[in-house]
Amino acid sequence: MKAALIVFPGSNRDVDMEMALERAMDAPPTLVWHGEASLPATDLIVIPGGFGERGAEGKIAAVT
Repeated sequence: MKAALIVFPGSNRDVDMEMALERAMDAPPTLVWHGEASLPATDLIVIPGGFGERGAEGKIAAVT
């Protein structure tokens, strides 16, 4: 299984999520900067959380 982790400025859980995905899947996820125009072939796409606000990651994604 392959995973992609979307990296946004203002998110603070991306490093934790990267470590968790690597442990769970026994392989590091592909880190994708939020401004990339395409995604690699993956089975899972993860958007990490923000600074404790509900839906902050979605708000960040919507404006970038």
